[in-house]
Amino acid sequence: MPEFTFSNTAREIEYHGFDGVVKSHCRMCHGGCGVLVYTKKGKVAKISGDPACPINRGTICSKAMASAQLAYHPDRLTHPVKRIGPKGSGKWERISWDSALDIIAEKILTYKESHGAESVVLGYGTGRENEAAIYRMANLLGSPNVLTAGHFCYGPRIATSIITCGSNPIVDYENHPKCVMVWGNNIVISNPDEYKGEGFSSAVERGAKLIVVDPRLTRMAARADIWLQLRPGTDTALAFGMLNVIISEKLYDRDFVENHVHGWEPFVKRVNEYPLDRVEKITWVPAEKIREAARLYATTKPAGIQWGVAIEQQINCADNDRILMALMGITGNIDAPGGQVLFNAPKIRNVGQFGAHKMLPKEQAAKRLGGDRFRLAGYFGIINPKCVWDAVLEEKPYPVKMMFLISSNPVMTRANAREVYRALEKVEFLAVSDFFITATAELADIVLPAATWLEMDYIGDYWKRHGYILPRRKVIEVGECRSDHEMLNDLAHRIGQGEHWWENFGKALDYILEPMGITWQDFKKMDYIRGEVKYYKYKEKGFSTPTGKFELYSTMMEKWGYDPLPEYTEPVESPVSTPGLYEDYPFILITGRRIPGYFHTENRQLRWMRGLSRDPVVEIHPGAAGKAGINEGDWVKIESPRGAIRMRAKLFAGMDERIVSAEHAWWFPENKSPSHGWDESNINILTDNSYDSCDPAMGATSVRTLLCRITRDENQGEHS
Repeated sequence: MPEFTFSNTAREIEYHGFDGVVKSHCRMCHGGCGVLVYTKKGKVAKISGDPACPINRGTICSKAMASAQLAYHPDRLTHPVKRIGPKGSGKWERISWDSALDIIAEKILTYKESHGAESVVLGYGTGRENEAAIYRMANLLGSPNVLTAGHFCYGPRIATSIITCGSNPIVDYENHPKCVMVWGNNIVISNPDEYKGEGFSSAVERGAKLIVVDPRLTRMAARADIWLQLRPGTDTALAFGMLNVIISEKLYDRDFVENHVHGWEPFVKRVNEYPLDRVEKITWVPAEKIREAARLYATTKPAGIQWGVAIEQQINCADNDRILMALMGITGNIDAPGGQVLFNAPKIRNVGQFGAHKMLPKEQAAKRLGGDRFRLAGYFGIINPKCVWDAVLEEKPYPVKMMFLISSNPVMTRANAREVYRALEKVEFLAVSDFFITATAELADIVLPAATWLEMDYIGDYWKRHGYILPRRKVIEVGECRSDHEMLNDLAHRIGQGEHWWENFGKALDYILEPMGITWQDFKKMDYIRGEVKYYKYKEKGFSTPTGKFELYSTMMEKWGYDPLPEYTEPVESPVSTPGLYEDYPFILITGRRIPGYFHTENRQLRWMRGLSRDPVVEIHPGAAGKAGINEGDWVKIESPRGAIRMRAKLFAGMDERIVSAEHAWWFPENKSPSHGWDESNINILTDNSYDSCDPAMGATSVRTLLCRITRDENQGEHS
């Protein structure tokens, strides 16, 4: 492994007058970027990209640059607090860490004794690479209920890829794909799991052909060789149309299909149900464009599909993932250099092993909320959030009495926000760990001060599937803030799990690294560790699936009672499925567009980030805006059958007139009332979490495709 040195930075340190520099690994979003953290008088003075890091090669985003603004923010929570008075009162009392953890431990043990371990729900949201420790605590406690974003973010890609081909296929930008198809993703803005924009941008600069599938004209779509401007929610149908062309014109990899695929004949029969004339009607994409894109992708080798969360946050979630993997597989791009690789992780104890999943008793696993309905999700320890809200509000199938939410703000990020709020108001005990008193934390009984990435030692990218791990080195200490890992390790001893945890979490890092024969102190001296890189592994060992083959026809889905083949399902709300509703709500609303500077609900307190985007924005086509009397910058009211919110209008001609696009996760930390204006511009006031609108296997909530109407707001005053 490369040695840890500062040979390229010594002159810069001396020239700028910094006291020192720490090489680390950012976690302001989903992580991955190597950084150099410069310090002066014991504080962070500057953060820049690390040119030696293979993940980002010296590039960083605005969030990384502003990390010190987060760490040193004057409103940051720097000590544990206990609520005084009723929920939402905004009154807090400072307490010690020992008192806070003793109270939480006592509640956990009391509810386990009185209502069973399943009545205690642990949860995380964006994650600070704390998921393994959270699952470890829950599994050892005997609670099958860990509330995550995994039902509709990244979790579906992992679950469906494991049952299809054994692991998550990652675009191999290092070996220069000659064609990249970007699908439901905006990598140059969002830096999603496994990926950073640098690799993609380099591929395009080198001349890779570019296909972009997106309802909006993004920067990438403007540069694309082919832009497929589909109707939101019709991704599966579009992929079927492309497959129809590839199969009918025999553009697929015959050797791969004949020797490494399970279910070819029934799959072809299903594909034949989607001729281009039908797909054009469903997707709004001209048949000739679909044919052109299919030919380009299938004949330009190697090729990769840069996929993202937009395809998962809808009723077709699992089938969207499966159908895109079918495109990767039958074109011979799976595990191929420059294609979509099943990378090997370093030989460490993985997240599943650390998470102690095998130590959850089977009788407790059988109690997982929604596990009998969303069986694909349940198999991977993932639950649909509404199952938790129902267990709190209706106590069905059993009561949930306590929740402990870590790095999560579900009042802002989960569908049907008013129901979420009611559930968190009602739950008997709620603990939260976060950087600030958020809208969710305002409903808590105890709030713990979480450490930022600058304040912890950890193994970065531990849970990802690109094959790398990188050391995250502690730089500073702020107040009494502690990492989630340290906090959970301490709490575990208080609830009788001490024999399965460590004296301190540094020992846990040694445990993770032990199979490699190194310690955390050894790893801290390295730049990174990469697993063995090997291509076409399936030719020797097959795929890690029940059949040993790439499963177009999923034997696991069949076992669970689902259609073993992908299929297109029309969104529950759409011009097609609910034409009457469409008359009253004549726009298709897409939500969740990524904004530079923000990571879901985070960073709206930070001066640099808020300067990039001051107000919540909804994009509307100029033609549609003109008909509604809406001008650029007007405050508008957006309504769905669930409620109404207000945002500022931005006129944008880069989408169909029948579509509007709204930002998500907006709250107003500057509003010092306990509500923080959580319901003023929160798009999840409008979204639906009914079970019938969710993906039937994964439980993914359909927050990207619904119907709305939009009118000019009579009140043009500023937000609260």
